[in-house]
Amino acid sequence: MKYLSIPVSALVISALLFSACSVKKQNTAENAGADSTNVHQNGFNADVEFLKKYTDIMILQDSTGQSKIAVSPALQGRVMTSTSQGDTGPGYGWINRDAFLSGDTSSHFNAFGGEDRFWLGPEGGQFAIYFAPGKEFSLDNWHVPRLIDLEPFEVAAATPTEIVFTRNAEIVNYSGTPFNIAIERKVRLIDQRHIPDHLGINDATGLSMVAYETINTLKNTGDKPWRKQTGLLSVWILGMFTPSDNTTVIIPYRGKADSVSHVVNDRYFGKVPEHRLKIDDKAVYFSGDGKHRSKIGLSPQRSTEWLGSYDADNGVLTLVKYNKPEGVTDYVNSFWEIQKQPYGGDAVNAYNDGPPSPGVKPMGPFYELETSSPARELEPGQSVTHIHTTFHIKGLPEKLDEIMTNVLGVDSKRVTGMLSR
Repeated sequence: MKYLSIPVSALVISALLFSACSVKKQNTAENAGADSTNVHQNGFNADVEFLKKYTDIMILQDSTGQSKIAVSPALQGRVMTSTSQGDTGPGYGWINRDAFLSGDTSSHFNAFGGEDRFWLGPEGGQFAIYFAPGKEFSLDNWHVPRLIDLEPFEVAAATPTEIVFTRNAEIVNYSGTPFNIAIERKVRLIDQRHIPDHLGINDATGLSMVAYETINTLKNTGDKPWRKQTGLLSVWILGMFTPSDNTTVIIPYRGKADSVSHVVNDRYFGKVPEHRLKIDDKAVYFSGDGKHRSKIGLSPQRSTEWLGSYDADNGVLTLVKYNKPEGVTDYVNSFWEIQKQPYGGDAVNAYNDGPPSPGVKPMGPFYELETSSPARELEPGQSVTHIHTTFHIKGLPEKLDEIMTNVLGVDSKRVTGMLSR
């Protein structure tokens, strides 16, 4: 049994309640000389071997042996990284080696990384679950619930291409409303031979691909219905990826617009500099270089079922698709304030890491692609399911252009010429 760096009291409780793996604390001196960088050149197997020093890792592999993903039960069934070229190919997920090496944990948030992690919303507001009732909305009072930060999920079933995780819990929101919940999370690898069908292409020659989906179900196990006036929950999936100087996030949007502000919500960490965020008649373009802390979001009225990023330096197209229900507009609002529109939130988000203030070390660097489920009123026994599918396709620009055009409506030349670097 291996143990991540979690306080002893938490480990004891987890051991009693769950059969999933826990986490192992390494001797910091032993690892003082270890490489704490995280670049694609590490390779998938190097990342997996590093992770195995701290936690049990489950590997899903398709029939070709080239598509693989590494999953951590101790970190809520998180997909830590993936590869489209077998063990020696690049690992696509961002892994915070420093966080593992330090042996320390925080009561606020532990950024271990991973390219598909399970969270719940809302983050801020009168129905927040990241702030205790009555506390000021400040960083000192912001705490990611341990349920979705440091506590394991139970492995309920597993095959070579799918793992099912479960967890029961109770959480209380800022207004004092308790929620009894059951979580079921399925992580399923998509066979490489079937990926072209999802992307609308017939010829995948010259491309290496990996894809997987997480099917995340949140159930009301209490004896009272969930109502808007006392707060609702949402499933929130976040993927952390390694940046490059020429990584651009691409988010197609619906409708017409004559300015960024008509399409994009960029109030999260202050207005994004103009050279880092642009739109045209097809999509939103946002820098994913990991050099400037910023976040954007699109409403359900504006967003489509797709978003992605293009890393021109490494020839990698990353795509995310989610099950966006048509006509549903109630999404939780995560701003750190008492809100006039608590269900006027975003359906998709993108985050670019960077120094929180001049001279301060960034958390990563990394960038994120995020999707959320709607906020649903649920009767006892009812549930909501959010499906988040991730694709990584590596190849030459001319081979990627057909996929980019099919899915995002733009090609690589338009993307690389949009933002000044």
